[in-house]
Amino acid sequence: MDSRNKRSDKNSELYRAITALDSLDDCYDFLVDLCTQPELKAMEQRYEVARMLDRGMLREKRTYLEIADKTGASTATISRVNRCLTGGTGGYERAFAKVDAEEKK
Repeated sequence: MDSRNKRSDKNSELYRAITALDSLDDCYDFLVDLCTQPELKAMEQRYEVARMLDRGMLREKRTYLEIADKTGASTATISRVNRCLTGGTGGYERAFAKVDAEEKK
């Protein structure tokens, strides 16, 4: 099933709940309750890898191995994140834009 189709399934309430949270603390508390520590660490790691890739780490001649060394992510994870950045739904990019806009305020 395409990820865009999930908007209409029974799990869409989870995504509505996340977007309904009002603060960073509320989001953190919710995710800590919802996820295991390894799940949270994996998501945090993927986000860090995506940020590094988005900010041009590969254009700076950094290799997957260097990104792996800095983040602890496997090269398979880095490759998967890179595929999402280059051919995904644009979710990372929208998140980065919103975070960057918030930081500029």
